[in-house]
Amino acid sequence: MSHIKNLIPKTVNPDLVKERTGAEFNVEEFAAWWHGGQEKLNTKREIERAIFSDLEDGYGLNHEYMSHEDVYNSSVEKVAKAAVKLKALQNKINPGGNDIWPGLLYNVQSHGLFPSNHPLATHITMFVDVIKGQGTPEQVEKWGKAAENCNIIGTYAQTELAHGTNVRGIATRADFDPKTDEFVLQTPNLEAYKWWPGGLGHTANHAMVVAQLYIADVHHGVQMFIVPVRDAETHMALPGVDIGEVGKKLGMVAVNQGFLGLDNVRIPRTNMLMKFAKVERDGTFKASPASRVNYLTMVYTRCLIVNLTSTLLLEAATIATRYSAVRRQSPIEPNQPEPQIIDHVTQRLKLFPEIANGMAYHLAAEHMWEIYAQTVQEANSGKFDRLPDMHILSCALKVLCTTDGCAGIERLRLSTGGHGYLTAANMSNIYGNAVAAYTYEGENTVLLLQIGRALVKAWAAFVEKKPVSASYGYFASSMQLKQFPKWDNSWQCIIQALQYAAAHKTRIAFENLAERMASGQSQGVAANNTGIELARAAELHGRQFVCQTFLEQVTGAKAQKRSAALNKVLENVLELFLVQTLLNNMNDVLRFISLTDADLKSLQKRLEVALDNFRPNAVAVCDGFGFHDRVLNSVLGSYDGNVYPRLFDSAKRSSMNQKPVQKSFETYLKPLMKANL
Repeated sequence: MSHIKNLIPKTVNPDLVKERTGAEFNVEEFAAWWHGGQEKLNTKREIERAIFSDLEDGYGLNHEYMSHEDVYNSSVEKVAKAAVKLKALQNKINPGGNDIWPGLLYNVQSHGLFPSNHPLATHITMFVDVIKGQGTPEQVEKWGKAAENCNIIGTYAQTELAHGTNVRGIATRADFDPKTDEFVLQTPNLEAYKWWPGGLGHTANHAMVVAQLYIADVHHGVQMFIVPVRDAETHMALPGVDIGEVGKKLGMVAVNQGFLGLDNVRIPRTNMLMKFAKVERDGTFKASPASRVNYLTMVYTRCLIVNLTSTLLLEAATIATRYSAVRRQSPIEPNQPEPQIIDHVTQRLKLFPEIANGMAYHLAAEHMWEIYAQTVQEANSGKFDRLPDMHILSCALKVLCTTDGCAGIERLRLSTGGHGYLTAANMSNIYGNAVAAYTYEGENTVLLLQIGRALVKAWAAFVEKKPVSASYGYFASSMQLKQFPKWDNSWQCIIQALQYAAAHKTRIAFENLAERMASGQSQGVAANNTGIELARAAELHGRQFVCQTFLEQVTGAKAQKRSAALNKVLENVLELFLVQTLLNNMNDVLRFISLTDADLKSLQKRLEVALDNFRPNAVAVCDGFGFHDRVLNSVLGSYDGNVYPRLFDSAKRSSMNQKPVQKSFETYLKPLMKANL
């Protein structure tokens, strides 16, 4: 344990005090807006007081010095104890709700409660919700309530050792046996082992297994099956089940991802989720009314991913911004005192665009949740028209948010210099938790190609003057222009430029694909050879959507409910985001739009002005995100800004510093030092 705890001041670093008093808006108003209203903000704070106040000293750092096995067991202990506390808190604050229990197992407060992660997140976010979303009322009654209460623990087992994003390539089979009214599940080879499901290793006793359905050896597509995998009392693997953990990873230390092999494992017919597709007692198969209904699960998960990644990005931005306001280095004027490094323009360029990115993706995710709710409501009424569009938009948002988020977190880590390399800064954990999302629930390049194929399909319909969905509405508005209008520097002009470039990139991808097929290439080969163009068109399609959504969220009807001061700050963030996005994609924009040197100089100037205007409000905006110190878990990003005492305190906590001399000294180091080599 540290011997210098009393060296951490009870006061706030004067530089942070100065930053907060110099803010040009009311932080409390920002926080209330960000969290969906003052009542929700107050509830959040009440919850955090209840769950964080009694955590022991060193709670957020002790796991760093544990063995792999001990980290897992410690995390299970934490989540089991937290469950009792969270359930009681739910009954006290919001009886009948699920925002605290089980909501706090996967929302932002979980980052503070479970600093090494925990193995129940997949159970709560996927296993439970898939049952509720795609199970019959009888199935929801049987498994849903038990799962919500953690009487059974499940996971979602789709990815296989040799098959990930390509769901159609999954090799696990489920054959219907009409004699026994059962499905027989089989992993045909090593490559078909389920691989990566969270909590599968040693935690879950049920798995939502995604498998190819066969009836009388006739294939009926991919379906989902609830499969018990461990004994309810002993937790030993059931007969025919080969199960374990995949091993240590870059991040997500205690998530306990696992593998699963099934050898003639039998389950009742009623264990297949049948809200949409059905298998009758006599083996009759009734197809889902919409072939893409299973995408609802992935759409839901991708919305969660955007929420998570934007949150992690903003956590890293808060840490780096507070540190940059405290750290002083490299005089700007010779013979002058060292300034706060946040006063270096190059440092601002590392920090502020990431805050803007995090806010843009957060607001885009909120918009997507609204669309998702409408999509589910329509699906429950038998209407599935919105599903394909929702799928493509969620793919685009997932790709962009995880790509930009992971790059941004690493950029922010680098902005904190050497201290950011320490585990106690928590930047490495934040990155490790975020970067996995680049791959899971659809590897990003594969998703871009899916979007690209949807774009050229929509373009074909557009060319043939057939109706296209609203998300492709910019095709018509862009192609009606013989050339892009004179640049007027407006926000709408920036978005129109991105849409114009996206439309023409889609056109080029479509034309090149058609040309390759006309030359004799098969559709598959032609699509593969057009992959670069398809992916780039897909990225621009997503970026124009995020920009348009951000503009509407900041300047639309909701702005009337905010003060002029807050709107001014948000408009500055919007300005920074739009200008930076345009500059980052200028190679494609200039291919289709003639901008003058004066236009380009103007954009560069706007970037610099936006950075300068955001400077007085940077720390206060980060405060407005409301990340509790337990959530940030960083010696560099604490609210009080006492960076150096906390750095030294964390060093003293190292397990190696609990002994004055390590055992290797007498055994190896001392003989080496006395040897005559």
